[in-house]
Order: sequence, then C-alpha cells, then structure tokens
Amino acid sequence: MHSMIRNLISIINPFSDNTKNRLYWILVFFVCIALFMVYTLFRIQIVHGDYYVEAAENQYVTPAASVFDRGSIFFQKKDRELVSAATMTTGFVLAINPQMITDPQSVYQALHDIIPLDQDDFMRKAGRTQSVYQEIHTRLDTETADRIRALRIRGVQVLRTKWRSYPGDTIAAHVIGFVGFGRDGNVLTGQYGVERFYDEVLSRNREGMRVNPFAEVFGNLHTLVSEGSGTSGDIVLTIEPTVQALAETTIASISERWSAQETGIIIINPQTGALYAMSKTPAYDLNNFRSVPSQSVFRNTFVENVFEMGSIMKPLVMAAALDVGVISANTSYYDSGSVTVRNRTIFNFDRKGRGQVTMQDVMNQSLNTGMVLISQKMSKQDFKDYMLAFGFGERTGIDLPAETTGLIGNLNTNRDVEYANISFGQGIAVTPISVVRALSALGNGGYLVTPHVVDRIDRPSGLSKNMTPSRGPQVISGETSDEITRILIEVVDSTLLNGNAALDYYSIAAKTGTAQIPSPGGGYYTDRNLHSFFGYFPAYNPQFLIFLYTIHPKGARYASQTLASPFFDMANYLLNYYNVPPDRAPKPQSL
Repeated sequence: MHSMIRNLISIINPFSDNTKNRLYWILVFFVCIALFMVYTLFRIQIVHGDYYVEAAENQYVTPAASVFDRGSIFFQKKDRELVSAATMTTGFVLAINPQMITDPQSVYQALHDIIPLDQDDFMRKAGRTQSVYQEIHTRLDTETADRIRALRIRGVQVLRTKWRSYPGDTIAAHVIGFVGFGRDGNVLTGQYGVERFYDEVLSRNREGMRVNPFAEVFGNLHTLVSEGSGTSGDIVLTIEPTVQALAETTIASISERWSAQETGIIIINPQTGALYAMSKTPAYDLNNFRSVPSQSVFRNTFVENVFEMGSIMKPLVMAAALDVGVISANTSYYDSGSVTVRNRTIFNFDRKGRGQVTMQDVMNQSLNTGMVLISQKMSKQDFKDYMLAFGFGERTGIDLPAETTGLIGNLNTNRDVEYANISFGQGIAVTPISVVRALSALGNGGYLVTPHVVDRIDRPSGLSKNMTPSRGPQVISGETSDEITRILIEVVDSTLLNGNAALDYYSIAAKTGTAQIPSPGGGYYTDRNLHSFFGYFPAYNPQFLIFLYTIHPKGARYASQTLASPFFDMANYLLNYYNVPPDRAPKPQSL
C-alpha cells in the first residue's frame, strides 16, 4: 500500500503546486474509500459470514419467522456441569415454487424416492399456483438436503433454517416449556415454562433478515470467523438432570401402580428455594408437543391449580399455635373421636377416639379433633395472620408463568366452623408451590424462601447474573421451627409405616395428607381423594424437601400406602447421591 502511494505521488510531481495539492487530497480520499471498502468486505465475509451465508441460502422468499435464533437453556448437575435442555438446531426446509413446477407428479416421485412425502399434501400445495412458496418438509438433515439439491429440479428449493430442539425430550417439560407461534401466528415465542417466563432474555433479534443485497455474492462463501449475535443470554437452571429423571420415573411408577389421574413431585432446597426437580404426569415430548391430546397437558399444576391439601396443612397450623404459645407438644385433651362446632360434627379420619392424648399424638395419628382444639385455642386474628404470613393467598414469585393465588376467602368469614375446617386442611384451596414454600419454613428456621428454577443468566459478554432471590421474612421463630421439626421426626420414627420408615443415620421430618376432592355440585366426592406427602432432611439442617401428590389413586385409601415408600426411596437416593453426612446415630436394636 505504501509503495503504491509513493508511485502515485511520483506521477503527480511534474504538475504545479496547486494542482499537486488538489490531486494529493483526491488521492487521499480515494485511498480512504478503498480502505473502508476492504474493512467492510472483511466484516461481511469473515466476521459476519455465517449471517450472510444463511440469508443467502434462504434467499428472499423464506418467511422471516422460520429463520430465528434463541438463547440456550441448560440443566445443572451437582458438580455444576451444564447439560443442554434447550438449544438451536440447524437444518434445512424443503419448499417448492408452484408457479415454476409444470409436472407435479414427476417432481413428487423424484422427491419421494429420497424422503417419504404425503402425495395428497404435495399435490395440494403444488396446485396453489398463486403462491411462490410452499413448505413441503421441515427439519431435513444435511445429507438429505444435498441429495435433493443434486436433482436440480426447477421450482424446488432447499433452504437453511433453524429450529428449537430439546435433547431431553420429556425431561422437565413443564419447567422448560417450548417455542411456538404466538396468537398472531407470525412470531415464534416461548409458550410455557421458562421459555415463556424468560422469553425476552432468550430472544435474539437479527436485523435485515428479510432482504439481503449480498445474497447472490456470498451464498457459497466459506466463512473463517464467527461472532455471536444477540444481547441477551443463556439460562442455567437449578434443575439437576439426574435427579429430575429419577423423579419422573418415580411419579410415572406411582401413577401406573395406582391408576392415578395425575401425580406430581417437587424437590426443593428449603434453605434457598432452588428446585432440583419438578414434574407431573401425564408428561409430553417437547420435540413433539403438537401431538398432545389436549392443551391441558401443558398446564403446570404446581403453579396454576389449587387444591384443598388435607393433613399436610396440620404442621403449619400446629407451628402457628406453638409460636403463639397456646399449646406445647405435651398439651393434652380427651379425644372421643369427634367434636361438634356450632351445628357441625367433625370426626377423625377413622371416626375412632383415642382417649387422653397429647399434641404429639395429634400429629402422630393425624387427629382432626386435636386440630380443631388448636383452632379454638388461637384467636381468629392470630390464626388468620399466620396463614397469611405463610404466604397463602399470594403468589410465591416463582419464575414460571401463569402462577395463581389460592382461594382463602373462608379466612375472612370469622365463622368457627370455617376455622375448624381450615385447621385440618379443608376450606381453603392453595397451589402446591405455595404449600411447598410454607412447609420449607418449618425446617429452615422459620423463613419464607422464593421458589425458583433459574440459577443464573450467562451473558454473551462472559458475565453472569445470579438469579437466586434473597431470603424472605421470618414467619415462626427458630425455636418453633426446631420444635415442630422434632414433632415431625417423631411421626416418622414412631408411627409412619408402623414405625418402620425411619432411617438409621438420618433424621427425617415428614407428614402424610389425605384429602377429599370437592365435587363441582357441592360437597365432596366419597370415592375420590388427593394424597400428599412431604418430608425434609436432614431434619435440623435440611438440604432437601420432597413434596409428592397423586390425584384419585385407585385401590388405596391413604397417602401412606401410595406415597410413603416412593418418598423414602427418593430420600435415600438423594442422601447418597449428594454424599450428605449422617446427622444421628442409629437406634439400638431391641433384643
């Protein structure tokens, strides 16, 4: 470049000084233009080569919506290794221009020899001669695309495209969600789960995709350097893929064993609110979501549905009474098997009395009469305040879409019978995720946490944004947390599964729940129940809380039959998988 400039200067030397001056600046101007063009070509051919190759191969008629980019979603293993949950896959679309096809039958036969095509569908699209673009097949691999290109059939196009793919198929489907066309039918956006909630983070906007003046020039350019596009980020989940997979196997087995309508599981860290697993049946394949029999399959029951939860609410009410100081574990009363509140008689689940019992017995044997006594010992204002403090009636703030609030109107009635019903888990309907948040407070010192499924957002710049929410308000004291935990450990050690459920080296605080399902016509079904089970461990410093539910299981009356064994199998697995140190010595064996 320098020698070229010297040669040009030597040419203008014979001219007068004024002329030389003008020629010199003209020369500088053209040299600057040349340098700018070289730089621009470098940017087009090397830095942004992928962009123009893709645009060129799609030419001008590919619908803009079919060419898109999107951030990735990752699972996170216990050692923080990332595993792909959602990514972009590059492939090809087979399309035709009906205006250019003169013999549709021969074109169909030639293409059908390479890739199976529906003849009626092909002929129908080939007959749309008012159109210049009809998609015949999507998601072709490179080998198939090359074979079709080699046919050189006039009016047949093979166009590069991208689509969303989910390597885990069904894994964490209700957490991840999928990408589909929105209501206007023209824009691909997240429709459920993280894909929807974090759509703005995952979206990638690429300008100038509709018209590319360099398409013909650079269509076959081999690029040497690539540069990432987008200003958003990739999502890293708290979901642990191995734990999630086992959780899904567990609930599938429960649903099959008991012919249940639906079964679900949440595994959460009660100290931080991070979810290790969330799944329900029936599941669906994220790569084939259009095949589901009903869109109701897409609903995330944990955040979108409400239930009367039954006896797993009892520890929350008892914790509130312990915190106020109106009872202790040794508070006793005479249990006749029933109690009358106003004009309504409330029975124990088996309608049997136990005689003189304590509050520990109330929890061990899940006695409704004892819970009614607690509701009567507490003032209605205290009772209501604690239920609201546990978060019922509000959203938890989980980072998943369409979260609803509970139905807690009966807390506002001030009627004795309503408060009695609520004390043993009937009369208010709440979301499973709100119950999980409240139950977490029992074991973590009394604090509300914010359930969340995203750990961080990784930006293209290399920076990361941590998404772990700060700890919320304290609902019950640390002393109350310890005492209700001790009571629930005793439930496991002495009563659950006839005292055979306890683990030798780990303390587990747990409780079952069996609730009648409300009938749309009023009252409750006599033959349909919601079974639930929760437990946290190691109990005094819990790293895990497992919540299980199953709707309308057949052939089992109580949750201890359907959910206790799967819970303990899962607990054993987690303790070993995460190498959690034992927190107690085994009980001495009786002689």
